[in-house]
Amino acid sequence: MTGIILNDNAYEQDIRELLMAFFPGETFVHELQDGMARSVRGTLSEDRKTFTIRVVTRGERGHHIWHMTPAERAERDVFDQPIPVDYENRFETKNKIKRRLYVILRSITGRNLPWGTLTGIRPTKIAMTKLQEGMPEEEIFRYMKDTYFTSDEKIRLSIEIAKRELQLLSTIDYRHGYSLYVGIPFCPTTCLYCSFTSYPIGKWQGRTGLYLDALFKELDYVAEEKKGRTLDTVYFGGGTPTSLSPEDLDLLITKLKETFDFSTVQEFTVEAGRPDSITREKLEVLKKHGVTRISINPQTMKQETLKLIGRHHTVEDVKDRFRMARELGFDNINMDLIIGLPEEELEDVRATMEAVKELAPDSVTVHSLAIKRAARLNTMKEVYKDLKITNTQEMIDLTAQYAREMGLEPYYLYRQKNMAGNFENVGYAAPGKACIYNVLIMEEQQTIIGCGAGTTTKRLFAEENRIERAENVKDVEQYIDRIDEMIERKRKLLGE
Repeated sequence: MTGIILNDNAYEQDIRELLMAFFPGETFVHELQDGMARSVRGTLSEDRKTFTIRVVTRGERGHHIWHMTPAERAERDVFDQPIPVDYENRFETKNKIKRRLYVILRSITGRNLPWGTLTGIRPTKIAMTKLQEGMPEEEIFRYMKDTYFTSDEKIRLSIEIAKRELQLLSTIDYRHGYSLYVGIPFCPTTCLYCSFTSYPIGKWQGRTGLYLDALFKELDYVAEEKKGRTLDTVYFGGGTPTSLSPEDLDLLITKLKETFDFSTVQEFTVEAGRPDSITREKLEVLKKHGVTRISINPQTMKQETLKLIGRHHTVEDVKDRFRMARELGFDNINMDLIIGLPEEELEDVRATMEAVKELAPDSVTVHSLAIKRAARLNTMKEVYKDLKITNTQEMIDLTAQYAREMGLEPYYLYRQKNMAGNFENVGYAAPGKACIYNVLIMEEQQTIIGCGAGTTTKRLFAEENRIERAENVKDVEQYIDRIDEMIERKRKLLGE
């Protein structure tokens, strides 16, 4: 347990997130308690011009303040000296505090974090912004190195992806259009690591019409509100959209196409996701309605792991559904993989990538396992405490190597808190097969309207470079009962 002791809480979250990156899974509290192994103490001077940060540990001989080695002192200013800060400049003050804390924690743990002090979920946004400002690549490289201590490999990856994102976005007038996300909060089962809003479809058998009725009402409002605006992309996520029956899927997409002008839609994605939710009849419905991109997600091609994490499909099911989709003419199929699943090692990752390579999907999204607060892997720690979770740079590099061998290029990237190994999620795609929606939502370059339980609407105010949000309730019953309230939240956000 680590205590965070501050006389000013303005940067508590930034300090906490960096500590979480160095000590994943550890508990952090504000008050120092007996028996606590470590505390981080931050003190803002009375004149608000200096900030001192120290890490205090409890050893066998009592409390002592940890000190850097002479070499480390030469590398940076002495860590326990006050840092000059300007509290009027939050950006620079935050980065100064995080850099000082990073140096301390790096020397305590002997670890360098691949992303340095960056703890946000959109690191490529930094590179993209600098490219848009006209900054040369070598200057962007130096800026990210000096400001955030980011590794050379991650900086190069950020710049490569940012360039590809800008090229992709150049094909649409994304600032004057919008995208639509439709949430289907049902799944066959809940996976061990999952914290998304989803409910077992079995419990809603025969009642999904209630959800669709509420969803249709929300869609009607959005279509009327956005009449005359260009709809660029449509994305069905969840949950697992193909948990719905073929009849419900047909009804939903028919309603969508009758309600919105699809003549401008450049991309229509449906996360088929779970192979155990996919049937030929459902794929035929998607194909009939012009869905351009689907996901068929194995997560791993190791059968023992699938059973462990609560997936009820087999490796052969993945291959069968993938080939079925190809047979029906789907020419843009994504596959999601997770690195760092319990009990998997490097050779398991290699075997998965070999199997995926044989199928030759059009895009692959590689996720580093993130253990969320609401996931069973976290809420039932005692049950799963003996599971070994491993994620290494070698594993990440291996997936990148295979992706490039398959002709897939990295095109978007994001991060999550509590990621195994403190790495990232990367989407790879063949030329012309990148998911526009993924770039739009990750880089926050467009208004994206979310309809359905657990969705979020983000309105972009481009001239002011800010985003405002409206959230729908997560519980399906609540969503149905309070649909008028959900629409009113959107009205307040989207009304001109």
